[in-house]
Amino acid sequence: MEYTKVTGTGVEISRVAIGTWAIGGWMWGGTDDDQAIAAIHRALDLGITLIDTAPVYGFGHSETVVGRALTGGWRERAVIATKAGLEWSNDGVRRNSSRARLLKEIDDSLHRLQTDHVDIYQIHWPDPRTPFAETGAVLRELYDAGKIRAIGVSNFSPAQMDELAKTAPLHTDQPPYNLFEREIERDVLPYTRAHGIAALTYGALCRGLLSGTMSKTRAFAGDDLRNTDPKFREPRYSEYLGAVDRLDRFAHERYGKRVIHLAVRWLLDRPGVSAALWGVRRADQLDPLPEVFDFSLDASALAEIDRIVHDEVRDPVGPEFMAPPA
Repeated sequence: MEYTKVTGTGVEISRVAIGTWAIGGWMWGGTDDDQAIAAIHRALDLGITLIDTAPVYGFGHSETVVGRALTGGWRERAVIATKAGLEWSNDGVRRNSSRARLLKEIDDSLHRLQTDHVDIYQIHWPDPRTPFAETGAVLRELYDAGKIRAIGVSNFSPAQMDELAKTAPLHTDQPPYNLFEREIERDVLPYTRAHGIAALTYGALCRGLLSGTMSKTRAFAGDDLRNTDPKFREPRYSEYLGAVDRLDRFAHERYGKRVIHLAVRWLLDRPGVSAALWGVRRADQLDPLPEVFDFSLDASALAEIDRIVHDEVRDPVGPEFMAPPA
């Protein structure tokens, strides 16, 4: 495992983290709590320390499962990153980063996670109805009180990070980033590098596309978000699967690896990326992890990866469909 420190804090993190959106069940066709807990324990045993969750993942369920998994001495081995600023009701999910909402959310999260502090606390999505000064002031208050050890955001633009940073120190940013979704290279990643902000990128395997286990006949159950993800609809789906097939062959021929190793190593080798979030809900999904750390990508490999993606994916699409209403 590789590790790095979050600048301006005493927080050290593993460069591969586990993402627990699927563990919440919502938008992933359900989940199995016992398997999820086993996956978290497996991650910690493999040297992963950073566990990323959020209240909205299963409407509290993901945080509850993480909290259960970290009882009995496991908490001391983990760095918990959770989020705030989304609320839900029968009308759906909406953004709310107001002072009242954040003060309620931190206490609810601490209760579900069975801990007295959150290591990294992130605003999940920018809320255009709440002044950034109000949100930042609450984060600073929680930071000064020791309830959170680092302040972060997710899905923010550089301009929005600038505004929040006027009232609170900003230590981390969590944007979407993977071989197929590279929009942050234009502005977000240069910004975080220039300001010493740790980029904790999510979607390393692009909802499983880069796991190498997808096929045209794969069906997704219930409310699985891949039923509405434009990448998983034809004709795009065939294009992305074609790219995955070629990337897998390239990884095998050049390194004796598979596409899943290539996808995660590609992220870790990108300048400015502090950590890559690997979404799991079963322990066996982490079996490929050790092979990520015994190779690296040189300039010729990076160029070939770019060529394959450019050749195969003729109608690319980003992750915008996941954004909750503003």
